[in-house]
Parts: sequence; C-alpha cells; structure tokens
Amino acid sequence: MDITIFNAILSIGGMGLLFGGGLAYASRVFRVEVDPRVEEILEVLPGANCGACGKAGCQAFADRLVEGKAKITDCIPGGSTVAHAVARILGQVVPEVEPMVAVVHCHGSPDNAIDKFAYQGVEDCAAAELISGGHKACAYGCLGLGTCVRACIFDAMEMRENRLPKVFDDKCTGCTLCVAACPRGIMDMIPRSAQVYLACVSLDKGKAVTNVCKVGCTACGLCANPKVTPSGAIQMDGNLPVVDYSIPDSLLVAKYKCPTGSYLDKIPVRPKFSIGTSCVGSGECAKVCPVKNCVSGEPKKRHVIDPELCIGCGRCAEACPEKAIYVVGALGYVRADYVW
Repeated sequence: MDITIFNAILSIGGMGLLFGGGLAYASRVFRVEVDPRVEEILEVLPGANCGACGKAGCQAFADRLVEGKAKITDCIPGGSTVAHAVARILGQVVPEVEPMVAVVHCHGSPDNAIDKFAYQGVEDCAAAELISGGHKACAYGCLGLGTCVRACIFDAMEMRENRLPKVFDDKCTGCTLCVAACPRGIMDMIPRSAQVYLACVSLDKGKAVTNVCKVGCTACGLCANPKVTPSGAIQMDGNLPVVDYSIPDSLLVAKYKCPTGSYLDKIPVRPKFSIGTSCVGSGECAKVCPVKNCVSGEPKKRHVIDPELCIGCGRCAEACPEKAIYVVGALGYVRADYVW
C-alpha cells in the first residue's frame, strides 16, 4: 500500500476517534436531564399546539409546568379534565376555574344592519377591513366573512345564512383563537354559565347607531340603571355597557328593557313563574316585577302572574316572603327557593 494513502487513512481514523471521543465526553458532561414528568404531561395534553396557554406549543407548556412557570389550568382546550390529569402528575390541587366560551358581540345581520357597498374581494375580514374600512356601514359591526370560523380548530363555529358566525358552546374550548383572529374585536370570552350578553361593541350613540343598525346599542344607559340592574352587574364605560359576570344576575330584565334589543339570550324559551295557593297577597311580587301588569291581585288575596307577560326573571320569587312562587318549566312546577 502506498505510504501516502496509509498515512491518510491513519490520520482520518485518528481524527474520527478523537472527535468521537470528544462528542462522547461532551454528551456526558453537557447532558440535559429530562424530567420524566414532561412525557407524562405530554400524553394527557390535547396536542393541539394552539398556543392558548401562552406557550409555543404543548412541549413548551409541559416544560414550563414541570419548571413551575405555568399554571395547570392554562391549557384552556383541555379544560378541567387535563387540569386534573396534570395535577395528579405534579401532585397539585386544581383550583376552581369558571369555563369560558366565545360570544359574538354583534347581531347586525343584513336585515338589521346596512352595507356601504357590495364587497367582492378575498373572503377574509382583515382583507375587507383594508378597503375603505370594510363594507359594513357600522364601523364596529361583524363583516361576516368567517375569519373567526376558520381560525377555530375545534369545529366550534360556523357561518350562518345571516352572515354571522355561530358559536357552539358544547364544542367551544375557550382557546381564544377566534378572538385573536377578529380584526374588529367583536369576539370575546364570557363564563359558560352566562346566558345573556350584549351583542354590540359600538362606541357611537343615538342616531349614529340607529342610522346604520336596528339592533345596535345607542348608549342610552337604561340597562345600567339601578332600577333595572340593582345588582350593579352592568356599568356604563363611556358609550358602552360593560357586564361584570362575577356579580350574580340573570340580566333578563336588562334584555327586556333594552329599547333596541342589543342583548341576546342563549336560552330560546325561558320558564315562567306561577303563584301558589299559600300566597297571602302581600303584593311584594307586584312591586318588584319589571313588566307592567304582569302580576295582579288585590291586597291580602292570592295574586296571579300572566304567563304571556312573564319574562322569567325570577324577581317575584326572590321578593315573596311566603315563598309561594313557583317556576313553571318543561319539568312542571319547581319550588323557587333558590338563587335565580
């Protein structure tokens, strides 16, 4: 064998042994210990990599959990199921967290809200917004091109024929991807238990609203009036009512009193109330009922609630000193001794 070739082989072989030994040594010295709990957590996470936890995917979230730099409730799509599974792995206790769902703060369909022009561009709300501020005459209204629906990776939304997105509460994980995708800030998160919400985000008032939308909030402030919402759950912030869902209130009276119908109720048919035979005619129910002529009766005699006028707010049941008022629903008569 030519001595030159032999020397070359020895040199390359020696270098290989040297570098191989160096890499082996480095792998031992600089080895990063992986906490086995990370893999356990990854197995219970949804694997959606949606980023709703605020981290760059499920792997990063699992790492931060083990490091104590993330909360076990931060996986919004996983909900309580994932939170409890992670808690078992980390030996923690799951705090009670109210599940959140997305809502569309607009119901300005074509029959309620007008357009400035016919849009024939890319089916994307952000793209439409770039053309003269969008085709909707209301500068705050839903553009109806489904950008939020396409952003949802859980099939919890769909576009309806009225050009408005519909959220399915039973599928919504509260990941907030739709909220981030909406260029007009119409999407928001509210507690899953909340049923009544304001379907408008307009910051205008009066005719500036009614000229472009029949169901827009005109900033009249009636819903925030203490007589309408004595709980204080609704407060005016400039021209827009803001709901504090941490204050228990059905908000049905605010919905009923709203002159433009800006509030929506997720429950299509509300139960009614009826007065039982134990009524002594104190008249307290009639005093608090927000609907004129809904409760009638003579003093010290049994009163009557008109089922056609009753909105199901339950204020009469709360005020009745004899607890003689019952709620009438699909399951029949139920005693109204509960927090409505």
